[in-house]
Amino acid sequence: MSDLRREIREAVSFLGKRTTVKPKLGIILGTGLGGLVKNIRIRSVIPYQEIPHFPVSTVESHAGRLIFGTLSGKPVMVMQGRFHYYEGYSMQQVTFPVRVMKALGVKTMVVSNACGGVNPTHRAGDIMVISDHINLMGDHPLRGRNDERLGPRFPDMYNTYTAELIGLAEQAALDIGVKLQKGVYLALSGPTLETGAEYRMVRLLGGDVVGMSTVPEVIVAKHQGMKVLGFSIITDMGFAEAMEAVSLQDVLKVAAVAEPRFVRLVTEVVRRMKL
Repeated sequence: MSDLRREIREAVSFLGKRTTVKPKLGIILGTGLGGLVKNIRIRSVIPYQEIPHFPVSTVESHAGRLIFGTLSGKPVMVMQGRFHYYEGYSMQQVTFPVRVMKALGVKTMVVSNACGGVNPTHRAGDIMVISDHINLMGDHPLRGRNDERLGPRFPDMYNTYTAELIGLAEQAALDIGVKLQKGVYLALSGPTLETGAEYRMVRLLGGDVVGMSTVPEVIVAKHQGMKVLGFSIITDMGFAEAMEAVSLQDVLKVAAVAEPRFVRLVTEVVRRMKL
């Protein structure tokens, strides 16, 4: 047994003693988006620091709790806060919870983030469903020896963000009156926000938004054969000729405005999912 599979087994064994929920859906809540928890019928709350081999969130806006319960009647496992490469964790540590999700029976993952926008047709406060991504983080969560029991050495990235789920989200947004953009997420390592030249680069390379998370988790989900639906909340616009200083508090304020729409949309999407 590889070290990674042993660690997954130990985490799963611990969680099995702390909850009776058998999750079918895994949700990762990004910066400022923890409010979805209010719509969850909670059965168990477990701080990350208690779970074997889990990292601990060091970003102030991330609660650092694993929540088990039901959302729209579906059994869910929710990460209220995630881990980032820029915090000093390895890519394997960042994505470890996704490995645990799969081992617990999760086959579909919804992932969210706060990000900067570079598409001039988008606005701060918009919600974007992710159609694809570009990985420029400088590292890869599958680097190193591959364990074939977890997934293939060379996973295909076709339909990484499941087209069926994107269509479901677009229809749900239309039906409940939530404006939904669609575009490509480009990932950089952070933790600095981008320079004007970097924002121009993102746009030239085909990105609609830029952020510091999500892509490693999605790669590992795909490696394991999971379906994926991703949402970005655009909290600031990166136009090189019209840049302004942006702080974490600015990001959180915009995320707070978008959060009720995000919560409504995800709750409705989950209601319509066939898991």
